[in-house]
Amino acid sequence: MANIIIIGAGPAGVSAALYTARAGIQTTILTNGKGALQKTEKIENYYGFAQPISGPELEQVGLAGAVRLGVEVKQTEVLGITFEEKLVVQTTSGNFPADSVLLATGSSRTTPRIPGIRELEGHGVSYCAVCDAFFYRGKSVAVLGNSDYALHEALELLPVAGSVTLLTDGLPPSVEVPEQIQTDLRKIAAIRGTEQVEAVEFSEGDPLLADGIFVAYGVAGSTDLAKKIGAVTDGNRIVVDERMATNIPGLYAAGDCTGGLLQISKAVYEGAKAGTEMIQYIRKLK
Repeated sequence: MANIIIIGAGPAGVSAALYTARAGIQTTILTNGKGALQKTEKIENYYGFAQPISGPELEQVGLAGAVRLGVEVKQTEVLGITFEEKLVVQTTSGNFPADSVLLATGSSRTTPRIPGIRELEGHGVSYCAVCDAFFYRGKSVAVLGNSDYALHEALELLPVAGSVTLLTDGLPPSVEVPEQIQTDLRKIAAIRGTEQVEAVEFSEGDPLLADGIFVAYGVAGSTDLAKKIGAVTDGNRIVVDERMATNIPGLYAAGDCTGGLLQISKAVYEGAKAGTEMIQYIRKLK
């Protein structure tokens, strides 16, 4: 049976799911339960509500409607997307193969306020291990983060780099780190380098010499996931065409991650458009 995986349980993802489920396509929403609506106290500029509604309440009502139509909702953290015989979404709960995938996890990308990070982006500071590991063959690299996502990036680098160090910036690791990956728990003071990353400086002790720094704080956002499979991005925005399709067959994006007006109404429209286009894509496959 054909199936669709939607990454994100916000307005864009749920809107798409309503269409794909009604078309009789097996639809699964993957969510980590930390969408932008969870932080919204009152919404009073969205059609259909005489009184303001809270973000969490709107999200709950939206998801309930999708579940009523047969959409499966799974709580998990998405780590990456690959292509084998079909698209495969990698998560902390295992792999989910799909005929089509929608990226709808918003636009956030966690960049720590560490001196040197932004200045050296593209000059040794990277946000995608799959994309840039090749450039660090045999070299010393470090991954910034302490979660499943950071470990996933470190494991991607391990077969290629000369050495891999997980930098937790003063936080304890929330995952079990294999012995092949070094762990440094010290607080980071700065990333040093002139034209290229050279070292990581800490609030105490000697610096760590490094050729590359991979930022993997928190969880992977939509643009992070898009880059891993080779989808075109523009800054913090996923590039899509008028059908909400990326350059990767079967991979779509909708909502804040495509840029433009960061509003619920825009996300709902793009989710509906993506959902209808994904239906047509799958029907052509079959």
